[in-house]
Amino acid sequence: MERRAFLTGSGLTLAASSLNSFALTDGKPSELNSNTLAPADWSGLRKLFPLTYDYIHLATFLLASHPKPVADAIAMHRQAFDSNPADYWHEHFMTIDGKITQAAAQYMGGQGHQIALTDSTTMGLAMVYSGLKLNPDDEIVQTVHDHYSTDLSLQLRADRTGAKVKRITLYQDPAQVEVEQILSNLKAGVSDKTRVVAVTWVHSSTGVKLPIRAMADLIQGINAKRTDADQILFCVDGVHGFGIENEDISQLGCDFFIAGTHKWIFGPRGTGLIWAKDSAWQQTNAVIPSFSQSYDVWMGYSSQDQVPIGEHMSPGGFHSFEHRWALPEAFKLHLQLGKANVQSRIHQLNNQTKEGLAKMAHVRLYTPKTTSLSSGLVCFDVDGMHPDEVVKKLHDQGVIMSSTPYRQSYARFAPSLINNEQEIDIALGAIAALAKG
Repeated sequence: MERRAFLTGSGLTLAASSLNSFALTDGKPSELNSNTLAPADWSGLRKLFPLTYDYIHLATFLLASHPKPVADAIAMHRQAFDSNPADYWHEHFMTIDGKITQAAAQYMGGQGHQIALTDSTTMGLAMVYSGLKLNPDDEIVQTVHDHYSTDLSLQLRADRTGAKVKRITLYQDPAQVEVEQILSNLKAGVSDKTRVVAVTWVHSSTGVKLPIRAMADLIQGINAKRTDADQILFCVDGVHGFGIENEDISQLGCDFFIAGTHKWIFGPRGTGLIWAKDSAWQQTNAVIPSFSQSYDVWMGYSSQDQVPIGEHMSPGGFHSFEHRWALPEAFKLHLQLGKANVQSRIHQLNNQTKEGLAKMAHVRLYTPKTTSLSSGLVCFDVDGMHPDEVVKKLHDQGVIMSSTPYRQSYARFAPSLINNEQEIDIALGAIAALAKG
C-alpha cells in the first residue's frame, strides 16, 4: 500500500485544483500582503495591525497582535483546512516544515536543517533540557535571573538524571552591570563537573541583555582544555532579543538557541523554534515523536539519516497548523523592514524611555542605559508604589504596560516597532504625574 493511501485510510484523489491556490510552495502567502512596506516604514507597519488606538500598547512583547500578512496567511490556511482538511494536511505535512525552517534560517542565520519548530519558548526549553544526555553528578549551571520555565525544565531534568543544578548570580545591581562582572561571575561558577551552562539573553526581570558572544568565547576557552566527553553545552533562551537584535544566531557562539516567535517577531500565536549546532543536536534526544519525514522512516520508506535533524526534533501531533504554516510571513515582514533598521528603531525608543525615566526623582531605573547591555525592555520602580499599582494607574490613563512576574517585581515598559516617539512622551508624562506631593 502506498504511504499516502495508508495514512489517509482511503484512496482519495487529491483535489489539486482546489489546493493549488493555497499551497505554500506556490509562494501565495507573500502575495497576500498588498501593503508593501519600504524599509523602516514604521507608520506603515502600524497600519498592518488591528490593535486598538484607544490605548498606547507597551506590553506587546507578551503576546503580539497578528499583522495583516500573518493574519491573511492564517486565514488562507484555515480556509483550506476547513474546506478539505484531510487532503490539505496530507499534501503538506511531509514537506512544509522544511520550507518554514528555510524561511527562519534566512532571517536568523544558520541552516534550515538545524532548526526545530515548537509552540513556544517554554516548549523549546523543555524539549532541549528534557532531552539532554546527562549523567549522575553532572553539573548544570544556570543563573538566578532566568524565568520559571528555565528553572523548572532544568530541575525536572536533574531529578530524572541525578545531575545537579547550580544557580549563580551574574550581577547585583542591573543598572550598574558591566561585561567584565558578568564574565568573572560566570567563570567562577563553572566547575570541572559543569556540562551545561543555561542563560537568558535578555532578562525580562530587569531588562539586562547578556553579552552572549563574550560568554561563548569564555566557555570555548574552557572547552579547549577539555576532552570531547567533558565539553560544556551553552544554551540560550533568546526570546527577548530575537526580533530586535541584528544578529546571525549561528555566529553568537551558543550551542542551542530557543525562542518563541509570537512576541517581538510578530509571528502567529503558538509558534516558536530551536536552533542548534549540528554537534549540539547530537547531545540531546527527541522528547516528542516527530511527524514529517520521521514518520516516513517509521513506515520503512526511508532511513533516519535522510531526515534533517531539526525536523526530527520538531514535535509531531496535530497543531494549529494554520498558525505554524503562516510563520514565514513574520520573517518576511522583518526582512522587508530591515534587521538593522528594526534594531535601531527599538533601541531608539527604549533610549528615549530610559532617558525620560532617569530624569524623574521619584523613579528608580533598573535597566542599563547602554544599548550593549539592554534591548527592548525597561524596568523601573516608582517611589511608594507597588509595580501592579503603577500598571493599573497607567492603564486607567490609556497606557498598557506590565509588571515583571518574578519574586522581585518591577514596573516594565516595552517600546516596540508599533510605537512612536509621541506615545513614549505620553507614557513618560503619565509616570511623571505619579510624583508625590
